[in-house]
Amino acid sequence: MALDVPVFLKRTGSAIVFAIIMLAGLLWTDIAFWGLVALIQVLCMHEYFKLLHSLYPDVHRPKWIPWMFQAAAFVILVLAYNLYFGGLEFLSYPMTALLVVMILMPALLLLISILPEHSSFLAFLQSSGGLLYITLPMVMLFLMREKSILIPLALILMIWSNDTFAYLVGSFIGKRPLSPISPKKTWEGTVGGALLTIAGALVWAYFTPYYKMQDWLVLALCATIAGTFGDLLESKLKRMANIKDSGSIMPGHGGALDRFDSLLIATPFAFCYSFLFMDSLYVNIF
Repeated sequence: MALDVPVFLKRTGSAIVFAIIMLAGLLWTDIAFWGLVALIQVLCMHEYFKLLHSLYPDVHRPKWIPWMFQAAAFVILVLAYNLYFGGLEFLSYPMTALLVVMILMPALLLLISILPEHSSFLAFLQSSGGLLYITLPMVMLFLMREKSILIPLALILMIWSNDTFAYLVGSFIGKRPLSPISPKKTWEGTVGGALLTIAGALVWAYFTPYYKMQDWLVLALCATIAGTFGDLLESKLKRMANIKDSGSIMPGHGGALDRFDSLLIATPFAFCYSFLFMDSLYVNIF
């Protein structure tokens, strides 16, 4: 598969703008990062419901349902901010838990009760699935930054590295398709991207005083292995829906789900490891 120079330049220009926005949110203030996470959440959830409509066009899903789940996701993000940064000091932990029940449960029960009997449970599962697929990883990403800014920063940079190296290696020497789900991906590109990303993580681990080499290695494995499965999962959903891209927000890259599919699956693995085995660490990037 030869390197398509015009496509590569288009993707590179779009990626530079994307990287500037992402890094500004990651490295600036806590509120800026929360805003970045909320923006990713809104864009991905919007495309998720469009994808559901393409996947299941016969399922009755009132137009207000996406708005309700967007609101529920926003409440969850606000509560996460409150619990770990004290943004809403009048909320205690018991009150926070009570608010979750008061806001989410009646809304979900109302959703089940008003939909037609033949589609209510299916529509409920599909719609609430967005909270697990998108919102939960975003909350985890936010909490990892509270533990140490290095963890989400490293995970995102490793995912970018894996995607870039996989694309370049696959373009030059890729021959064997990785999966029918995504025929443009090759084994050579996938393995090459993973090895180069892991090598970069080990070099960084050798020189940095922060954390252990095994910690950076595990984060690299989350980015390369879980991230690749996240990419294939979204590709499978798009293939089932018979669409090429989840959206068109990024020229050459598609939509928000196309851009963050790896992050959505890699984040839970990185979150579990970081909170089990990595210490909280304040690092002043600047």
